[in-house]
Amino acid sequence: MIGNPPRRIRCRFACLEVLMKTYTVAVLGATGAVGREMIGILAERRFPVGKLVPLASARSAGQTLRFGDEEVTVREACSKAFRGVDIVLGAAENDVARRFAPDIRAAGAVFVDNSSAFRLDPDVPLVVPEINPGDVLGHHGIISNPNCSTIITAVAVNPLNAISPILAMTASTYQAVSGAGAGGPIELEAQTAALSRGEPCRPSVFPYQIACNLIPQIGSAQKDGYTSEEMKLQNEGRKIMHLPEMKVSCTCVRVPVVRSHSISVSLHFASPVTVEAARRAIAAAPGCRLVDDLEAGQYPMPLYTSGQDTVFVGRIRPDLTDPNGLCLWCCGDQVRKGAATNAVQIAELLIG
Repeated sequence: MIGNPPRRIRCRFACLEVLMKTYTVAVLGATGAVGREMIGILAERRFPVGKLVPLASARSAGQTLRFGDEEVTVREACSKAFRGVDIVLGAAENDVARRFAPDIRAAGAVFVDNSSAFRLDPDVPLVVPEINPGDVLGHHGIISNPNCSTIITAVAVNPLNAISPILAMTASTYQAVSGAGAGGPIELEAQTAALSRGEPCRPSVFPYQIACNLIPQIGSAQKDGYTSEEMKLQNEGRKIMHLPEMKVSCTCVRVPVVRSHSISVSLHFASPVTVEAARRAIAAAPGCRLVDDLEAGQYPMPLYTSGQDTVFVGRIRPDLTDPNGLCLWCCGDQVRKGAATNAVQIAELLIG
């Protein structure tokens, strides 16, 4: 009978076991734009996936999706589909998330949900890894991914909150058509082509023509003339940044841009923050890139922020209405950092 190996060898075995640890990861809503992006980012970031389980509706079951060098078959989402799964990345609507959350928890998996179903639940962490990674430790089987504009804005302004607490924020978001799903870019392209031929536009994804137009409503009507999308930045930003008293006023606008959201922000601090201090803080902050030289024509734009995960921040200047205020402009890819990448980063925290 062979005895226990020496301690040094046991440690090596333990290290090898850690290095070889893999996870079964399910993607709920795998065939949608965000679900497909999640699968691509899992491969891109080399997340230790031992087995990928793409889940979708019955009509999508049987499709195949590319994951790295292999093709994986989409399964129908059902209560039994989560057995043996370690982490579920949710890219489905609120009703689907609520329907399957009990099954996911019962299976012993952790649900990282991109819908808004659980974001404001006090027992569910709402996480942007660059800002509040420690909140992950308080999960009870569900962790929420914030709204896309909230993520981009919070990554941009949180470095300044470390200099002086943010008391209030006024924001206007300029949101790309892909934020409405895969049909958004298709509709913009079709309408642009129709206009070039002198033909009428027929909106279906959006309530009005989006080509050559701006639509100042995203989400349903809420209290005092705000929309549901506009209230997300206030409610979610407070929770992520641990600023329960922060006041936020937001206007959300859909613009004829394919990808990457832009946000104009005015910040009001407890004490003055200089432009120079703000630039230094943003340049050093994780997830941010300072692009701020007005004279040279350098500032964040959707053209340059699409297809990557960094939030570009620029146009930093004093707020002329408030001696304790600053204004800035930021852009970020709402499908990647605003949704899929942030969810994968949360999963990385879980296994880290």
